[in-house]
Amino acid sequence: MHAELCFLLYACFLEAGALHRRGQVLQTFSQMRSKREITRTEREAHKPGSTILMSSPDVTKAPITKSEQLLKLDDHDFTMRPGFGGPAIPVGVDVQLESLDTISEVDMDFTITLYLRHYWKDERLSFPSNTNQSMTFDGRLVKKIWVPDIFFVHSKRSFIHDTTTENVMLRVHPDGKVLYSLRVTVTAMCSMDLSHFPLDTQTCSLEIESYAYTDDDLMLYWKRGNKSLQTDEKISLSQFLIQEFHTTTKLAFYSSTGWYNRLYINFTLRRHIFFFLLQTYFPATLMVMLSWVSFWIDRRAVPARVPLGITTVLTMSTIITGVNASMPRVSYIKAVDIYLWVSFVFVFLSVIEYAAVNYLSTVQERKERMQSNKMPCTCGMTHPGQMIMSSSYSEMDMMTTGNYGMSEMNGDRQEHFLMHLVLENEQGEQGPSVTSHSSVFIDTHAIDKYSRVIFPGAYTLFNIIYWSIYTQ
Repeated sequence: MHAELCFLLYACFLEAGALHRRGQVLQTFSQMRSKREITRTEREAHKPGSTILMSSPDVTKAPITKSEQLLKLDDHDFTMRPGFGGPAIPVGVDVQLESLDTISEVDMDFTITLYLRHYWKDERLSFPSNTNQSMTFDGRLVKKIWVPDIFFVHSKRSFIHDTTTENVMLRVHPDGKVLYSLRVTVTAMCSMDLSHFPLDTQTCSLEIESYAYTDDDLMLYWKRGNKSLQTDEKISLSQFLIQEFHTTTKLAFYSSTGWYNRLYINFTLRRHIFFFLLQTYFPATLMVMLSWVSFWIDRRAVPARVPLGITTVLTMSTIITGVNASMPRVSYIKAVDIYLWVSFVFVFLSVIEYAAVNYLSTVQERKERMQSNKMPCTCGMTHPGQMIMSSSYSEMDMMTTGNYGMSEMNGDRQEHFLMHLVLENEQGEQGPSVTSHSSVFIDTHAIDKYSRVIFPGAYTLFNIIYWSIYTQ
């Protein structure tokens, strides 16, 4: 009995060991089978056209912050405006001007830097607060909520400053009131009337409007009327004096979309004249006055009078070219054009005046020469003082007669006296010719004499009329 019992126990021990080894083999086989199935599934998933979808964690989804949980951003659709389907949402605007940078007459535009602030109420952003304190955020939250789609009408370039970070601020109050502020620089069009340049006054406007929402969905208005526009007292321009800033509101109509509220920031600029007085008006006036110097120069001094006239004409041409090079090519006449071209005409007329004087002098000398060829010989005259002069000769003629026969570089005076002498003796026969000859001689000198008075008087009268019209 004892031996049989021991044998049975030994058989049971052997059977238990066999079962344990069999279980390990089955477990190993099942693991290998699972690995083969996973590998086969992955291969099928990477095959083109496979219908097996592999799920992967969304690594792009940012974790929800506490502020977003407090504002319940995931509970609302912020692609729609507040109160969608109801009345238009009022959006108040105020502006603080930081600087008025440049005004360009050539490009017909201006550049301005400002703080643009929007005010509205969005009940979807309301949150419980025991202290009734607002929460302030930067530009990252702006991309997750609804904000007014404001743009600048007739703007050429604009950008939001981003140094050192994007200059955007969002402030949310517990009752849902929102303040959205940003710092922006805008270059906008300004239609200028340069007919009075540089004695002009320009009015430019910066226009603000919603791009997508008509007045049925969004009512844009100045939050505090004219006080909505705040300016810095240090704002100044080199060429302009800022006279006035004011705001207005109008409705703009587009045939394809409807009516929109449009806000205007209007500013009036008066140009400083002193720069143009120094650079344009004074040089032009001096050139005109310089051209009058030729009226006091001897008419026979051709090398002196001709270069003087040509120099003043060329200088005026240079001044006109320099002014027009810095101006837009408009189709109307500017005030500076009138002044410069009238000055150019005065300079040009001074050159024409000398041409007339020189021509008449040549004609007069030719006639004198022809008359001198017809004179009898005066070789037997011992001294002109012995001659009996007619009562028509003045004391000046007597003085001139006393010098007859003396060496003189210019013999025109002597020839003129001899011609008068001979013609006086033959007064009965050649009286008309003497009168005709004398009138030619006097008219030639009278042109310069009259020009000394007429030119300055006419130019002074022009200046009086010009400045009285354009400085009103």
